[in-house]
Order: sequence, then C-alpha cells, then structure tokens
Amino acid sequence: MSTAGSRVGIALPFLVQEELSFRQPLYPDNLFGHLVATGVPGVEEWRDCAYRRTVRLPHGPGVIALRPGAETINCRVALADQRDAPAAIALGRFLLDLDADPVTIDGVLRADPPLAALVDKAPGRRVPRAADGAEFAIRAILGQQVSTAAARTHAGRLVLAHGEPINDPDGGLTHLFPLPAALAELDPTTLAVPGARRRALLGLISALASGVVEVDPDGDWARTRAQLHALPGIGPWTVETIAMRALGDPDAFIPTDLGVRVLAGNLGLPTTPGALTRHAAAWRPWRAYAVQYLWASGDHAVNTLPPAG
Repeated sequence: MSTAGSRVGIALPFLVQEELSFRQPLYPDNLFGHLVATGVPGVEEWRDCAYRRTVRLPHGPGVIALRPGAETINCRVALADQRDAPAAIALGRFLLDLDADPVTIDGVLRADPPLAALVDKAPGRRVPRAADGAEFAIRAILGQQVSTAAARTHAGRLVLAHGEPINDPDGGLTHLFPLPAALAELDPTTLAVPGARRRALLGLISALASGVVEVDPDGDWARTRAQLHALPGIGPWTVETIAMRALGDPDAFIPTDLGVRVLAGNLGLPTTPGALTRHAAAWRPWRAYAVQYLWASGDHAVNTLPPAG
C-alpha cells in the first residue's frame, strides 16, 4: 500500500480566475448535481456553491472550482505552475460541456414528441464530463452494478491508499486521483468487489498503464471503443458511458441502462434495448443529450443542484 497520505502535499501558490461564457440556455441542476453526487471524497467536493476538484495539468497539479451563474460560469483555479492556466480553463469548459450548441441540440430532440415536454421544461441540458479519461474509466468499472454511494466509497479508498496528496488552499480536497501506473501493483485482496469486477478492473488498469488503451477526448473514439471492448469484463454499457463522459462523444448511447429504459417507458417510448436504439435514431447525433433528459426526469440526487452549504 502506498504511503501517500504521509507525504507533504504539493503546494498550489498561483491563482487564476475567469468567467466562462456559454451559449444560452444552460440548465445547471443535473449538470452540477451529477458531478457532486458522484464525486470522490478527497478529489471532488461542493463548497461555497461551487464544484471543486483536483486535476492533473501539463506542468503540475491544480484545483479547479466552477460556480454556476445566470450568464457565465465562474472558474477559479489554484495551480502549482502558472503556465497551466490555459489548460485549466479549457478543462473547465470541457467538464461542463460549455461549447455545446443547445439550440441546435434541443431542436432535434424536441422534434420527437415524447421528449418535447422534457426539453421545454428544462432546455439547455449539458453532459457532465470527466476531468481525466483514465480516472473515469477506472471509476466506471468500480461503479458497475452498485449504488452511487458504494462507487464513491470504493474510489475513495483507492485515493487514500494510492493518490498523491496536495495542499488545497481554499477547501477540503486532499489528493489527486491515482494514475494507472500507481495502481499497477494494486493488491486485489484490498478491493471489496466481486471477483469478475476485480479482474476487469485490474485488466483495465494494466491496459491503461501500458498504453494499450488510451481514453483521450482528442483521440480516435472508434479505436478507444474497440480497445475497451477487447478487455474482459467491459461491456457496451461501460464503453458507452466512458465515450459519453470521458471522450465527449455527443452521440454516445446506453440503451441497456436500467434507468434509461424505465424512464423511457414512462414517456411511452420502447423499453427493450433494440427497439429503443431504433427509435433513438431520430435523436442522432445528440443521443447523449437525450440520455441526460431521460435521466433528469427521474428522482435521484444527481438531478438536484446541491444546497449552498
């Protein structure tokens, strides 16, 4: 086990602040709610009405804080190296999907009568993205077939044991999520998950650490999907979830997701994966946004903007 928790954390002496513009409208509830409800302790938090998380940048670590506003998103970044300011700002935009064109997207989805009411009720939904592709892929495996709380617990244990400590100047963040290389020697007996999932996780970590799999939003999405599908224990749900959140594919679709199927049925849409996929052809190339609208119609903490405290 790593002794990461005993080392002095990395200092973040440089502060950058910028207002991030976006195309109206933007509906913040399930955008920020999802990031906060699924946040890993020590890596992510909601503080002072802002989503905050530790990030790895080209020249060192940082902490990025994103606070929703009516006209802009306030982005406050603490950095180990001030050269990383442009990369941090770009990451903030990617995390919140701020470069999306909601008028175009909602126009396509609104043309399907079952979705029209959802779009009209809360136009401008975005896809909550991931700060790091490898991190999200690991978390996606940990989150298979368990509750949100259990997934956070599993990921939090990995962070405490193997993450790199930092000094958060403005809040309670403590660690960077561990790199795949830091998890390559992970003791499988420390993972409180079923054997099949444990093997899938260890296989993924090995593939990420060796470069056999690369989860990069600027890379070849089809190749990444093929690389992930080739690994044992990783099925279509996991691959498409990674494509949606980590790669930023606006057309990623998860028709096998139980929540999607139930909520689709509530709207009179097909509920079997095959039939739902055929119906969803009308939503292309924005099926990932249709998923957000479907998920947001459910009663779950991910759909609620956290309180100020």
